[in-house]
Amino acid sequence: MTSKARVLVVDDEASARAGLEKLLKQVGYEVDTAANGAEALRVAAEHPPDVVVTDLRMPEMDGMQLLAKLREQDPGLPVIVATAFGDVSSAVTAMRAGAQDYLTKPIDFDSLAVAIERALERRALIVEAENLRRQLRDRDGDGLQGLVGASPAMQKVYRTARQVAASRATVLITGESGTGKGELAKAIHVLSPRARHPFVELHCAALPESLLESEMFGHEKGSFTGADRRRIGRFEQAAGGTLFLDEIGDITPLTQVKLLRVLQEKTFERVGGNEEISVDVRLVAATNKELTAEVREGRFREDLFYRLNVVHMEMPPLRLRGADVVSLALHFLKKFADENHKRMEGFTDAARAKILSHRWPGNVRELENAVERAVVLCTGDRIDESDLPFEASEPTGGALRIPGSTMSEIERYAILKTLEAVEGSTSRAAELLDISVRTIQYRLSEYGVAASKRPKA
Repeated sequence: MTSKARVLVVDDEASARAGLEKLLKQVGYEVDTAANGAEALRVAAEHPPDVVVTDLRMPEMDGMQLLAKLREQDPGLPVIVATAFGDVSSAVTAMRAGAQDYLTKPIDFDSLAVAIERALERRALIVEAENLRRQLRDRDGDGLQGLVGASPAMQKVYRTARQVAASRATVLITGESGTGKGELAKAIHVLSPRARHPFVELHCAALPESLLESEMFGHEKGSFTGADRRRIGRFEQAAGGTLFLDEIGDITPLTQVKLLRVLQEKTFERVGGNEEISVDVRLVAATNKELTAEVREGRFREDLFYRLNVVHMEMPPLRLRGADVVSLALHFLKKFADENHKRMEGFTDAARAKILSHRWPGNVRELENAVERAVVLCTGDRIDESDLPFEASEPTGGALRIPGSTMSEIERYAILKTLEAVEGSTSRAAELLDISVRTIQYRLSEYGVAASKRPKA
C-alpha cells in the first residue's frame, strides 16, 4: 500500500463483518463496516472509502443496488463483491455492472488481501494518469507544455520562466546534458510577447567555426567555396522572436567576439558582406559547462559571459526531482504507446522502484530512451523491471555517495531499503528508523512507489 487506505466492509452477518474488520486492521487498513447497502451509503458519505467489499445478498438494499449507487457517486471507486459459492451468474452480473473483482464465500483472507491491493493499485494508476493529464493541460494552457513535473525544483523553474518571459533580457540556462534546457527555452518563448514570431534553434557544438558563423549570421554569394547564393542566418530567421543557442560554451574565441558585438550593438554583417544588418531578437543560450570556470581558464570571454548571464536559470538533474521521474515516465509511456499503437496501463511496483532508485546520469533524455525501448519490447500491458534497460543503482556501486547525495536521496534510500528488509511492514520499518508510520506512508506516496509485498502484522 502506498498509504493507509480505508476499506468499507458491507455484510449483514455480524460475525463476518467483525472477522474481516479485525484481519484488515492487522495488516494496516482503516476499516468501516455496515450491515446493508443503505447503511453503507451513509458511512461512505461520512468516511469516503478507497475500496468497498460487499456481500451481494442483504436486506433493505442489496449489493447490486449498492454497487449502482456507489458507481453514480464515484465511478472510479473499486468495489469487490462476495457471492455464494457456485453463484457465477451473480458475479458476472456484478462485474458487468462495474465491480472491480469478486470472491466466493466464505472469503479467503489472502485472496481478499490480494484483491484489495490490486484494486488500490489500479485506482492509484487511474488517479495518477488523471493528475498527469491535468498537469499537462495546465502546462499547455500556461505555455509550459514541454515541461513535466511538480517537484519544488521545477516549481522554481516555472516561477522564474513566467517572470523573465515578458522581458527582453538575455537568459542563460545551465544544467547537465539531457535535463531539458531546450524545452525550457521554448517555454520562455511561448510565454513571451514574441510567441507569434519564430523560435529558432542552433546547436553550436555540432558545427565547425566556419559553418557556425555562416549559420548564425548568414553569408553572401561567393563569400567562400560553395557559396553559390546568399544565405539568411539564424539571427535574421529569428527576427522579432527568440534565438536559442544551445551549447554556447563550445563556441570559439572568434565567434565569441562576433556574438558579443551583436549583443552590444544589435547589428551584424553576413559572412563576405559589408552591409550592417539590424536585428530584434531575444537571445536564450544554454550550456552544460561551468562558464565561470571557463572564464577563469581564459576559454570564454568574461564580457560575453556577463552579456549572456543577465538572467541565469538552472535546470535540475533528474535525480534531484523526486517523484517527477514517475510523472515523466508516465508521460513518455503514453507518448510511445500512442506512437506504437499499443495499450499500456502503466508500470509495475517493481518497475517503479527500479526507476526511482536509478540516478539517471543521462537525465530526462535517458529516461525517455529507456521508456521508449521498454514500450517497444514489452509484451504485456504494464512495464515490468525486466523491460527497463538499466540496472537499479545501489550505494555500493557509487550511486549514493556520502558526501555527494542530498538528504532527501539518503532518506528515500533508507526508507525503501528498510521496507525491503522487513518485507513491507511499515510498522516494523518505522520502529527501525525511529520515525512514525504516517511519515513512511507519506514518503511512499510522495515517491510514487508501493511496498512490493503486502505489509505483515
